[in-house]
Amino acid sequence: MLIVADNLQAARPDIYKAIEGFDAKPIQELVVRCLRAGIDAIDINPGPLKHDAEKRMAFLVETVQEVTGKTLFLDTTNPVALEAGLKAAKNPVVINGFSLEPKKIEHILPLAGKFGTEIVGYLLLPNGHVPPGYEERLNVAIELYTVFQRSGLPPEKLIIDPIVVPALWEDGLAQNQAVLSVIQTLPDVLGRHVRTMVGLSNLTTGKAPLEKKRVLEMAYLPMLAYSGVSAILLNAFRLDTVRIARSCEVLLSSKVFTWQEIP
Repeated sequence: MLIVADNLQAARPDIYKAIEGFDAKPIQELVVRCLRAGIDAIDINPGPLKHDAEKRMAFLVETVQEVTGKTLFLDTTNPVALEAGLKAAKNPVVINGFSLEPKKIEHILPLAGKFGTEIVGYLLLPNGHVPPGYEERLNVAIELYTVFQRSGLPPEKLIIDPIVVPALWEDGLAQNQAVLSVIQTLPDVLGRHVRTMVGLSNLTTGKAPLEKKRVLEMAYLPMLAYSGVSAILLNAFRLDTVRIARSCEVLLSSKVFTWQEIP
């Protein structure tokens, strides 16, 4: 189970300021903190990048690469910025990501073929909305996989995100229960093994005591692991959550157990 840090995002005021000022230090300090937490990959989310998009995205990728050789998830809806990031990348890269939205099929998906990278496919409706339940998500998965196949990319390059939603949504609990079922069912529905990824932090979006958010994430994480999720996008600074993720890996492995495996 790949653990991907979602901390490097322009929504953080310090990171936004660093991107605007091309200041590498705060960005690299954040990445080093994530590495010390024991993550496997870094998600780079610069926001929409409305000006100097190419230059800023290349700066971000180059800045992160100076302190780690780990996989980079390039997380922007701006195809111009995305391509600049892909050109600057020396580390392994994943595009995060595309969906059935026409603009993303037209402008984001082809970049995976051009650069030979893996790409995340979100189970969203063509209008960008979240499917209302289990069956609707599976229907979207079939259509998304068909579109992906038509692009000529090999199936192993696709990672499907079934979309974890905030628990506070009116149907949030039912939606997130559906996510677990989708992860388990996808291989049968698509007729092949398919990797999956979820954004764990989405679960606790909204106002709530931090401690309760942490408890909710730690409760849902083992359910995701047991369902067979391949990658988790999470807040690496919540160290207990990272430890739970690593412990889930141990419990679900086929190795002989030793306490040294538990972080």
